[in-house]
Amino acid sequence: MSAPPEPRTEPAAGPADRLRGAGHRLLPTRLLSALTRRLARIRRPALKDRLNRLLVRRHGLDLGEAMAAAPEAYPSLNALFTRALRPGARPLPEDPRALACPCDGTVSAAGHLDGEQLLQAKGLPYTVAELLGGLDPAPFRDGAFVTLYLSPRDYHRFHAPLDARLMAERHVPGRLLTVAPAAVRSIPGLFVRNERHVTCWQTAAGPLAYIPVGAVNVGSIETAWGGEVGDPPGRRRDYPGGQGPRFQRGDELGRFNLGSTIILILPAGTVAWADDLEPGRRVRMGEAIGRLAGCPAPGEAGDRALGDRGAAPPPAHGREAAQLASSSTSSASSSEVGAPETPLR
Repeated sequence: MSAPPEPRTEPAAGPADRLRGAGHRLLPTRLLSALTRRLARIRRPALKDRLNRLLVRRHGLDLGEAMAAAPEAYPSLNALFTRALRPGARPLPEDPRALACPCDGTVSAAGHLDGEQLLQAKGLPYTVAELLGGLDPAPFRDGAFVTLYLSPRDYHRFHAPLDARLMAERHVPGRLLTVAPAAVRSIPGLFVRNERHVTCWQTAAGPLAYIPVGAVNVGSIETAWGGEVGDPPGRRRDYPGGQGPRFQRGDELGRFNLGSTIILILPAGTVAWADDLEPGRRVRMGEAIGRLAGCPAPGEAGDRALGDRGAAPPPAHGREAAQLASSSTSSASSSEVGAPETPLR
């Protein structure tokens, strides 16, 4: 059997990358993130309007697809970061076997694992066992992965790439180092050092590992079924027997309160990545980034694959997730601009 192609990743670090990475590791990133969190939630109109306009200018935010196009319409800087999009702004692929991009962002790496090892950047491997924080890595041996970086200018909500039911989640405490490209190229084990929320899903393609990774200035990660993660730190939860909340492709799964990274991992032989899924390529939530192979298309055996059990009522968290999923669209979702900021649950 031929070896899988070499993963497409960021190049090796240059001297400037290593210098920036070394300097960043010395910063008090927890303190900086706490200060950013407070600043991002200021609601005094005169101050928050100036902050919102500054963010739009500095990072080139495109609000043409957002629910409100004026920076002043958002009640805080965080509300602007986590803005909803207008219905239809992110259509899903017509192909039912297409893997939908879970977020707006930039491709950092894509390819296949070498056993249990995947690449952060050229010359910087790490293992899926380290990344998953205690969840079983065996189903992902020789599997496929993609790493997507969300910059400050991006839409900050993340979505389901295919129909899925939650099986387990783990909050993994850690650092809050930057995940900007220079750091990815220069800081070994960056994603396994950083705080992250590891989730494992049952899909028609088998298990899916979906990992939102925290970073400096990311005040928090929120999920659609449980609100803000990390309270308490290290929380672990399993959903046996098909009891976890179920989402359809395109449904909102959560949001970053400021930017970060999403990593997806699937079992071997289940997905073929798009030919143009190269590092540095800009992607948009909903576009096809790969195609399922060797498994039923969603709808062919979806209920059986996702563990549906007839008319048995879901637990409370499942009903809440179903209500959120039914009220969201494939383009974005939830609260109106100007409404108070509340957890997603």
